[in-house]
Amino acid sequence: MADTEDQVRTGRGRQVNREAEVYGQIRELIVHGRLAPGTRIIETEVAARLGVSRTPVRSALQRLQQEGYIIAAAEGRKARPVVAPLTREDALELFEIVGGIEGLASRRAAGLDPQEREELARALDDVNQRLHQATRSERPDRNLYFALDNEFHHTYVAAGAGPRLRALHEAIKPQAERYIHLYTSTLLDEMGTSVQEHASIIEAIAEGDEEGAQRAVQQNWRNAALRLSRIIDALGERGSW
Repeated sequence: MADTEDQVRTGRGRQVNREAEVYGQIRELIVHGRLAPGTRIIETEVAARLGVSRTPVRSALQRLQQEGYIIAAAEGRKARPVVAPLTREDALELFEIVGGIEGLASRRAAGLDPQEREELARALDDVNQRLHQATRSERPDRNLYFALDNEFHHTYVAAGAGPRLRALHEAIKPQAERYIHLYTSTLLDEMGTSVQEHASIIEAIAEGDEEGAQRAVQQNWRNAALRLSRIIDALGERGSW
């Protein structure tokens, strides 16, 4: 009897792991644009591409729809899942939410003891300097920009956020990353402005200015949203035509 229960638990564990793996793979395809906005999702095709059955794919798509990566688009009498479009209003909302969450994390980071703040400020400055050097490269690398910008924000979030705040951040940040990929590829010339805004965040954390750190982070995300909005207005919304 015990062996049977163990087998059942093992089987369920494998199923949960498989569903989580499939979810992560599909989300990665969406975030990095390999499943473009507006693309219709067909379970059988995704299952064949990933080499799994339709069951974990169906579970993954349901979760992705709940999180906003996928929407149900009307097609005749049926609703077909498609990759959610990239729109100006969605970008503004997402960036505001991420800015709010990261602002709280930076506020807590600025409240650390002086030695921890000093170490954090040095780590942030190191990343920001590397980002600054990347902006001056003769051969712009948008993937490097994205990685360094992401590392900068992750560093103070990891230092300041508690488990609940971190969970919220991990749930919402990847949705904004779809836009960040677009942002870093079309606004390379303005990355220097982000470097300057990052410097204000570093200064506030180093000085233990909790309100200033929170304000600087929120302003950084608000400015990024406005810069991205101009690009969306110029190029059109992706996946909504």
